[in-house]
Amino acid sequence: MNQPTEHLEGAPLIKPSSTDHPLYDSVVEACRSVYDPEIPVNIYDLGLIYTIDITDQNEVAIIMTLTAPGCPVAGEMPGWIAEAIEPMAGVKQVSVDISWEPPWGMEMMSDEARLELGFM
Repeated sequence: MNQPTEHLEGAPLIKPSSTDHPLYDSVVEACRSVYDPEIPVNIYDLGLIYTIDITDQNEVAIIMTLTAPGCPVAGEMPGWIAEAIEPMAGVKQVSVDISWEPPWGMEMMSDEARLELGFM
């Protein structure tokens, strides 16, 4: 049974990404360089990156989740992502926040990740 979630009617649970920003594709590639140590797939294709928000001043704000609240690298992964993005040309600053809403599920993985892990 689905639990009701508290959010504005019609508002997306996941904030949209700045897909039209010139740095967006490079930030995605930087995220793809970070791997969950327990799963041989990068965090972007695992569906752990919920939002990549880039301001006009090139400040990058990442909203991500983890596969489980007890993830052994929960405290380290945001730093790994920031370290992957900060050196990029044009990036002013990076912040990474963890969100548990919506909870991560296997349906958030890309087809490539599912194939890699033998789910397809």
